[in-house]
Amino acid sequence: MNFLLLVVALGLAGASPLPDSKVCQPHSKPWQVYIHGGHPSCSGALINKWWIVTSFNCPTIPYSSLASLGEHDVTVEEGTEQHIQVAEVIRHSPYRSPAHSLAMVRLAEPARLNHNVKTIPLPTRCTQPGETCYVSGWGSTVPNQYEPDQHLKCITVPVVDDQTCMNTLPEYIYWSHGMVCAGQNNSDNCLNDDGSVMVCDGQLQGVQWMGLGCSNPSVYTKLCLYNNWIREVMDNYAPPLTTQMPPSMTT
Repeated sequence: MNFLLLVVALGLAGASPLPDSKVCQPHSKPWQVYIHGGHPSCSGALINKWWIVTSFNCPTIPYSSLASLGEHDVTVEEGTEQHIQVAEVIRHSPYRSPAHSLAMVRLAEPARLNHNVKTIPLPTRCTQPGETCYVSGWGSTVPNQYEPDQHLKCITVPVVDDQTCMNTLPEYIYWSHGMVCAGQNNSDNCLNDDGSVMVCDGQLQGVQWMGLGCSNPSVYTKLCLYNNWIREVMDNYAPPLTTQMPPSMTT
């Protein structure tokens, strides 16, 4: 009887799900932002205490969407989160293929930078083919499944040269100079999340433009070409200054 119980126990232990190797080390991407309140949820990257960079098609609505910083497991409160309303969304025009896919999101109040909430630098150079980059987001890493995941996922991808990417993409995808491709053909190393963040050599180099499953590399906005636009948006849409009366004039 004891032997049978041992066999059953071992069988149950063997049936336990294995840890997901693509789940990020918690809070290892402190610039990652979970944007929700629209449908579906999406990702972005914090570039200063007021501003987030994300994809054009991240469904963000001022004063309806929330930006959650310091997140890992979006189904529980871990004590590290800051939930801040979105105050403004500025989308690059014209939209998407064959032009651009980029949006800036301003927070209603500044993020409090700490160990779990940090900014990521804008690129000082463009990526090179063969360079290794890191992509993170709350999307599915399972082929042909697109439901969001509760844990932040991380994958490692190589940058693909433009010509190779153009040759492997479906015919309906019009290539733009504002795109950069990363990933491998027919691989299980994929991540489907609108606005998932691509970081190369410690710099923000892309947000997902479109994911094409695991059969092709994913397409990201080539952020090294948009530094001037990003800075112009931050200057032109700066948060309103709050003024405080001198102590002698208060009642």
